[in-house]
Amino acid sequence: MSFSAENLKGIVLAVSSSVFIGGSFIIKKKGLKRAAVASGVRAGVGGHAYLLEPLWWLGMITMIVGEIANFVAYAFAPAVLVTPLGALSIIVSAVLAHFILKERLHKLGILGCVMCIAGSVIIVIHAPQEQAITSVQAIWAMATQPAFLLYVASVTVLVFILVFHFSPQCGHTNVLVFTGICSLMGSLSVMSVKALGTALRLTFEGNNQMIYPETWFFMLVVATCVITQMNYLNKALDTFNTAVVSPIYYVMFTTLTILASVIMFKDWDGQSGGNIVSEICGFVVVLSGTISLHATKDFDRSSSYKGINYSPLSPSLSARLCNSNGEKYDEDNVPAMEEICLQRQ
Repeated sequence: MSFSAENLKGIVLAVSSSVFIGGSFIIKKKGLKRAAVASGVRAGVGGHAYLLEPLWWLGMITMIVGEIANFVAYAFAPAVLVTPLGALSIIVSAVLAHFILKERLHKLGILGCVMCIAGSVIIVIHAPQEQAITSVQAIWAMATQPAFLLYVASVTVLVFILVFHFSPQCGHTNVLVFTGICSLMGSLSVMSVKALGTALRLTFEGNNQMIYPETWFFMLVVATCVITQMNYLNKALDTFNTAVVSPIYYVMFTTLTILASVIMFKDWDGQSGGNIVSEICGFVVVLSGTISLHATKDFDRSSSYKGINYSPLSPSLSARLCNSNGEKYDEDNVPAMEEICLQRQ
């Protein structure tokens, strides 16, 4: 097994990103709990005391560092390698929650962690080498090749159909509508992020790419895609169970991103059939592990209500997503069952 220097940098950055992002969830949650105790009002029901909590801001800074590391990783390694490694943040979050927040990690969750790690190792071992790109104009040539233009046109048409036809009719009853829009736009955003990241890397190395209009075009595409993506992801999380949205979004987003990268950057050109099949198998293993980890959330939720004459709160915005800071809230922001029972008595 041998890695190029570029791939190795991308792997280190992607793994570091997962560690920072996974850890940020725990730090922010600790900050939210501390703020709720101090103010008496949880963020999940409209409280904003967390904005005065240093621990919450530490979590936000940690997440920003992780996102920056993920952004830079795309400038050094193929999206086929970087994108699936994002699942490692789920492992970091689950393990830290088990030890720090005392949220039990069941055997199925442990199996999911092992599967994510095993699948990630398979992907890393068989990942293609990063191509040598000398200018943003070279990336523009890749982005304007007929095959990728056909992909972009297909994505654009599908997004318009989903937004203007299916979203008003069945967006709030079919989870695939909102997650489909997020995933399609996400695949384009990753390609633009990689182009923009490469342009910035070359600029910092002394080869100024900011003088080319293509660089600014990719920046515009990133902003447009990310805003659209986050808008419909919030709608999906507000409407449907998080444990359902997360794995579906992960598989659709990662699959479409890999497909877009293979078309645009021709990541699999020059690779043997065995390596390609191994990468696909590694991705399937990571996907299975991710689904297993999210399945434990449903297990925890159902077991916590077993034997208690109380219906769980609906997955509304106040319980699942709830505020403009972008923090995702799940059942962890719902009062403990003992507290609910005391309130009812």
